[in-house]
Amino acid sequence: MVNITVVGSSSIDLVVTAPTRPKAGETIIGDDFQTVPGGKGANQAVAASRLGANVSMIGRVGKDTFGEEILSNLQENKVSVEYVEPVTDVASGTAHITLAEDDNSIIFVKGANDYVTPDYIKKSLDKLINADIVLIQQEIPEETVEFVIETCHTYEVPILLNPAPAREVSNQVIERTTYLTPNEHEFSIMFGNENRSDVLKRYPNKLLITEGKNGVRYFDGEAEIVIPSYEVVPVDTTGAGDTFNASFAIAIAEGRSLEDAIRFANKAASISITKFGAQGGMPTRTEMEE
Repeated sequence: MVNITVVGSSSIDLVVTAPTRPKAGETIIGDDFQTVPGGKGANQAVAASRLGANVSMIGRVGKDTFGEEILSNLQENKVSVEYVEPVTDVASGTAHITLAEDDNSIIFVKGANDYVTPDYIKKSLDKLINADIVLIQQEIPEETVEFVIETCHTYEVPILLNPAPAREVSNQVIERTTYLTPNEHEFSIMFGNENRSDVLKRYPNKLLITEGKNGVRYFDGEAEIVIPSYEVVPVDTTGAGDTFNASFAIAIAEGRSLEDAIRFANKAASISITKFGAQGGMPTRTEMEE
């Protein structure tokens, strides 16, 4: 069993389903509303745990009802919450999600996730340096992301940066990250108008561009490769990227080749979008094998 540490956000997702997205100033009638556990960090932790990894989460929640729900959900999914501490007088993070036109759009309110600081991370260094791989995202402070990546680099621990939400990232962060997994939108914000193929060649076997239903693109040192996704009927695409990242990390930690790890992750992500909720469709290892 591999040891995965996830440093990142947790939230409660407030999900509206509608036939279309409203234009500015427009009111439309929605189809459904639900609240479900989410947050990129918590999603990746749950996905990894369901696939059989020993998972530790490092994060913060508010000292409120949502915080209690987040902690309970992580524990039910066998994720260690030793380093997920409540913050007094601060609300838990929330994600406001619209499902429409076979895709999702999200507004994330960080709340207690802003308290995942470098000083807080120092309390849990043992979970970083003893992990087989660390996962991190960008719904927590930028300086924390940089600190964790620097720490993992120092201790030679592989780290995967899922650069969402998108923002510019320093060259040093990219160089010291083992795997970088932007989607097409995040890639364009990180690298501007640079030619995609040129950037991929600059970061062989490190930069993996996730392209939704079209698969994953990377440069293997000799050629640009696209690993296709699996065709399914989507119900809710929220959490597909988180499932991909967690599944890929596990496969790499288990010793699979880069190509095999991407195929494994594509399969898990495809399964995940066949049910409602960011975590609702995340598969178990048994479901993957079947």
